[in-house]
This record gives sequence, C-alpha cells and structure tokens, in this order.
Amino acid sequence: MTARYWAFALAAFCAATVAAALTALGAPAAIVFLLVLAMFVLAGLVLEVVLYRTEPEEAPEEPPATLNEALPAGFGRAMLEQMPTPILVISGRGRITYANPAATATLPRVRLDGHFSELFRAPAFVEAVTETARDGQPRDVEFTVYQDREMYFEARAVALPDGGDLGTGQVLVQIEDRTKAHRAEAQRRDFLANASHELRTPLASVLGYVETLMGHAKDDPDAQERFLAIIYRQGQRMQRLVEDLMSLNRIEMNEHIRPDTLCDPVQIGREVCAALAPLAEDTGASLHCDLPAEGTILIGDQGQIYQVMTNLVSNALRYGGAGAMVRVHLAEADPSFPNMLGITVSDTGPGIPRDQLHRLTERFFRVSATQNRDKGGTGLGLAIVKHILARHRGELRITSIPGEGSDFTVWLPRDDSVAKPGDSALAARKPA
Repeated sequence: MTARYWAFALAAFCAATVAAALTALGAPAAIVFLLVLAMFVLAGLVLEVVLYRTEPEEAPEEPPATLNEALPAGFGRAMLEQMPTPILVISGRGRITYANPAATATLPRVRLDGHFSELFRAPAFVEAVTETARDGQPRDVEFTVYQDREMYFEARAVALPDGGDLGTGQVLVQIEDRTKAHRAEAQRRDFLANASHELRTPLASVLGYVETLMGHAKDDPDAQERFLAIIYRQGQRMQRLVEDLMSLNRIEMNEHIRPDTLCDPVQIGREVCAALAPLAEDTGASLHCDLPAEGTILIGDQGQIYQVMTNLVSNALRYGGAGAMVRVHLAEADPSFPNMLGITVSDTGPGIPRDQLHRLTERFFRVSATQNRDKGGTGLGLAIVKHILARHRGELRITSIPGEGSDFTVWLPRDDSVAKPGDSALAARKPA
C-alpha cells in the first residue's frame, strides 16, 4: 500500500474509534455523523498538502529522459529552429553565437556576440554555464530573476560534441520559463491550506461543544438544546464549504469547454430575485427586480448562470446591511464590451475600498473575515462566478464607492447565430 492509502486507513481507524467512543457515551447520532464526516474531509485536505509533491524531494540518480537530456551528435541547427523553448549556443569565450527564434522572441536581452552573463542577473546561471564550458559536464540550474516581477527559470547547459554544424567547443543552453507553473503550484498550496483552515475552525467549535455536552452539560436540557443548535450551524457551514469546493473544482475542470446549450439570463435573473425574496426580508434589505419581461436568448449553461446570479444577489443582500436597496437591472451598452449583454446587481451598502476590488474574485479573500463568517459566506462565491464567466467567455466588472454602494455587472457574449432565422442547429435547441 502507498503512503496515501495507509494514511487514509489510519484516518478511518481514528474516525471509527471516535465514533465508537461517542456512541458509548450516549452522544446523539447527528453529532457522531458530523464529527466523522468532518474528520474525513479535513484528513483528505491535509493529505493533499502533505503527500502531494510536484517534484521529488531527492534528485534521482539518473536524470529522466526529457528535453534536458544531452543532445546527440548530429543534432543540428534546423531542428533547433523548431524548438518551442529558448535555445542558445555559447562559445568558449562566453559569447552568444546562436539563438533560436524562441529565444529571440522571449529573451529581450539576447544579441549575437553578446556575453551570456548579460541575459540574467543570476550568479547560479552564469556559474553553471561557465563550469560546463570548462569541464564538459552537463548541468541543471534553477534561478530566480527580479525584473518588473519575480520570474522563475530552469536551464540546462550541455557541451556540444565536435563535428556538428554549430561549431566546436561550444555550450548549448536550453532555458525554460517556469513562472506560471511555480505560481500555479503556490496557488494550489495556498488554496489547500486555506480550505483546511476554513474547515478546522468550525470543526474546533463542534469538538468544543461536544466536549461540554459530554461533561457538565450532560444533564442540562437547556444547554444541550443551545449547544446542539450551534453544532448544527457549524455543520451546515462545513457542508456549504465542501459543496462550494466541489462546485469550484467541477467548473475549473470544464472551464475550457464552452457551453453549447441555450439559456435566457434575463429570465434567470427574474427567477433568482423571486427565489431570494425571503432572504431580503431576513436581512432587512429591499430587493428590486427591474429586468424587462422580454428575455434574451444566449448560448450558455442555465444552471451555471443561475449560480452566478444567485451568488451576486445573495452577496448584495447579506453584505448590504439592513435598509440597503439591491437592484437587478440591465446594464447600459458599453463600448468596452461590444455585442455583449450586461446584467447589473447594484446595492447601496457600505461599498468596497478601491485597492481591494481586484482581489474580490480570489479564493477565500474577504474584505472583512469576521463579517463574512457571520453572514455564512465561504469566501468562494465570487471565485465561482469568475470561473463560470470565463467558461462562457464573459466578464465580471466591479465598481464601488465606499459609503455609497457597489455595482457587479455580468457581461455575456451575444451570439448572432442564435437570432438567425432558419438556423436549424440552433433553433432546435431550447434553454436548458
């Protein structure tokens, strides 16, 4: 069994032990179920952080067969021209004698007969190329460059065999920009760490109240009722978080596949307003649906557009505060979004500081963490909106004035083919 299976087996054993102990102590079945579920979810997230690795912790004895392998004899200029990664050939004097098209396109400091040390301010890179030129041994090096932003690179230096059409006594250097991969991995780690933290907080609350129920509150019916209500709310919070995590994962997996069904965002907006009328009453805000009776048919996933509108309207109601007015209406035509339909959710709430607007769609970002938890938010609602709109090739425009309110506008592309008469392929489709 792998380490992952052993770890899950250990988690299952611990969960079963806790469940048996609680059952023996007379704990309600609902509490036992919530604790076991929470332990499994938390264990899964922690295992992802601890066990998942994008790179081996120890370098293998022999490098794998990749693009970084030493080039065989006869590997010539014509093939280098087709390589998608930057490739340089450097003379024994450190001068660049060849740069393939990928290198000239992505490395602005490349110039023929220039010294290779001018490319990057990275001592590790310079040392690796210099040592390979000296002793002929291939070398791999990772280095970071600080320009307008932090960038991460990997390079492989290989001494070229004599007799090739690139000359003799030279070093071939392959360079790969790993910035996107590095940032994606950092985002994945942050995401899992944040998810674990968000689950650990309500789980700690549940465990604390269970401990109290098993102790001095065991014979106190009033305390039991109060504590069980709190445990139930914390369980609901964990459930919402898990559902949002699963929803976000599904959306990201299909983000590159554009929907091929029809939907009516205007009609969806009216339905969302009707469905959220009770929430408006609970929050003390007023909800006004000013969408026209006549709908607009677009290509889109009806369920996902419903989720977008639900997230935006419910956020406006929850965070607008008592007395706030939330209005859903069509946006005025904007030259920045040609041939697109815009639906705006406006509120007269407290507004959002300008320097935080660009971070609103980040996972788990909160303008006010305490307020978000108090309102029952998971911190994933706007991230879900962003990825759904990316799948639809749409956009989310956010404007806000602190003290006056905010506007969240969903822009979705119109498809002229939908309105073309006689288009049997599209006319046959109905809104999902």
